[in-house]
Amino acid sequence: MINKSVKHKGVIFDLDGVITDTAEYHYLAWKKLADELNVYFDREINENLKGISRIESLEIILKKSDKFFSEEEKYYLADKKNEYYKEMIKRMTPKDLLPGVVDLIKELKDRGIKIAVASVSKNAKTVLSNLGLIETFDYIVDAEKIKNGKPDPEIFLNAAYGIDVEPKLCIGIEDSKAGIEAINRAGMLSIGVGNYETVKGADIVLKDLSDPLPILNLL
Repeated sequence: MINKSVKHKGVIFDLDGVITDTAEYHYLAWKKLADELNVYFDREINENLKGISRIESLEIILKKSDKFFSEEEKYYLADKKNEYYKEMIKRMTPKDLLPGVVDLIKELKDRGIKIAVASVSKNAKTVLSNLGLIETFDYIVDAEKIKNGKPDPEIFLNAAYGIDVEPKLCIGIEDSKAGIEAINRAGMLSIGVGNYETVKGADIVLKDLSDPLPILNLL
């Protein structure tokens, strides 16, 4: 139940699938690695990787393999995938921003709302820099600043602390099931964007951010 009397003071964005579609680059990098390992991997399996760490993602992919991998080998493979991904995102520009993101951020800034990014990606700052947004956000939480990935609420609580806004006065925006659970567990209002079945646990579900009114009406 949404409490309409609450005026939210902070908005926390996930990066992948909310601000930009790095998800496609992640898919292509994992696909390249899986093909090298002769492990079956498709877009349906890829949906289960959203919002979780690189090692957790690799564990899901390797379930399709009969081969045993040591912990050392797993970290090597995870790093290898990351190198593929980093090479791919070098070509990103502000043209890769998703619909409505620029206008929403501008409106939030004009209203004095604090904004943060909460991404489990270790490459979040690189992506934001390529998108021309690195100086736009008041605070950025990436994998280096947390111990627990989503659905643990740590990353969103860290972001709220970073922008000095109580969690209950924050809105979190996510495109993954794990991310929505993390926002809800943090005691924030959750907005899911994208596939309804994936984010149906959110307080509000939007196709994308092209219409900012459902968010602006909560401020």
